[in-house]
Amino acid sequence: MVTLRTPAELADALPYLLGFRPEESVVLIALHGERGRFGGRVRLGIPGRAEDWPPIAEQLAQCLVGGCERRGARPDGIVAFLCAEPDGAETGRQVMERLRPLAQVLRTACGSLDVPVFEVVCISAGHFWTYCCPNEECCPPQGVPLLRPGTSVLAAATAYAGTQVGVTPREIRARLTPWESAAVPDQRAALDAAGMEIVRRIMEEGGHAEVAADTLDLARRIMGRMTSAPPVSDRLEADLQDDELLAHDEAAALILGLQNRTTRDQAAEWMEGDVAATALRLWRALARRCVGGYAEHAAAPLSLAGWVAWSLGDITEGQEALDMALCADPAYTFAQLLHHACAGDLDPEPIRRCLRRERTGRDAKESRTDLPLPAEPPGPEPEPVGAAPRRRRPARPKSGNGARSTERPGTGPQNRRRTIRRAARNDT
Repeated sequence: MVTLRTPAELADALPYLLGFRPEESVVLIALHGERGRFGGRVRLGIPGRAEDWPPIAEQLAQCLVGGCERRGARPDGIVAFLCAEPDGAETGRQVMERLRPLAQVLRTACGSLDVPVFEVVCISAGHFWTYCCPNEECCPPQGVPLLRPGTSVLAAATAYAGTQVGVTPREIRARLTPWESAAVPDQRAALDAAGMEIVRRIMEEGGHAEVAADTLDLARRIMGRMTSAPPVSDRLEADLQDDELLAHDEAAALILGLQNRTTRDQAAEWMEGDVAATALRLWRALARRCVGGYAEHAAAPLSLAGWVAWSLGDITEGQEALDMALCADPAYTFAQLLHHACAGDLDPEPIRRCLRRERTGRDAKESRTDLPLPAEPPGPEPEPVGAAPRRRRPARPKSGNGARSTERPGTGPQNRRRTIRRAARNDT
């Protein structure tokens, strides 16, 4: 067991507690018992507008305390971290002063839940400051330099346990950000062409189901292509290889096909086992292809990437991808629900069970449709020869003067346009 006693040790421990080095982040960590055992933790990017700080502080406090209570242990205290780098000519101390109001609203929000904040540490420009210690001898105004990475007791204990500090949020976002290369015009043209083709297909009878089936089938084929490719250890090289395995028209067809809620939900079932890691590679690649005016379409692949990463145990990438999905489309319900659960440090297993039930029910329904149809009921027995003819009941007179139309309702152009709008609507 490693004991942390000073703000310097807390600042050094943060990357090892989270599994990555936070950037532009506010982090809350729960403490339990008299010895201050570390518990749950929540992290969120620092909002750019100061007026957003009070509601964000309240949400973070409620998320952390509520999550700890659901696990059966209300926190006895909280440690908060504000991590931000200077902007332009700004100094680390100026960053600390700029974020002081945020530190105060965090303490107020946690205090309103009867959970005290024992320490608030600001980390910037290789130094740290504490907002809770007025003693300039231990906490000078110019800040205290951070320990050299890998030299602390906690770093040694973490390395001995075989745990490594993961990639930063900036590196995660880079893997999910749309291209800014010379290939952007070709990808945008492919997206335009795919959009026209999908609209034409869904106007045909049964076209909506065919587009969904083709989208999932294409995704499976590309995932098989990625699985067969030689493994690459470097992240950048691996992403470049995946980009080369995905043609412009294939990426466009998948991006637009996943805008449909049912298709996206079926794709979300690839969240465990050997297929999950490959699916995550595909969703990352598709997010990078949402170029130009198709940035809003990235909400679907980003949500899928966040969901699969979280399901695989990578909460950091899960939160970053879901944050980016909500930036692409703040009203995207699928991302909203997953982001709330992932940020609350909930167990993804209930969602996995729900998706498994959906898949089992769909497979059972498809198997029933393959069963032979029952034989048609026999017709009426022929009347015996010489029998008196049966009296037939006279037909009831039809109401109205005109004959009943044999045309099926709702097949006109107006209804077809309504169908297209419903099919193309990205409501979740």
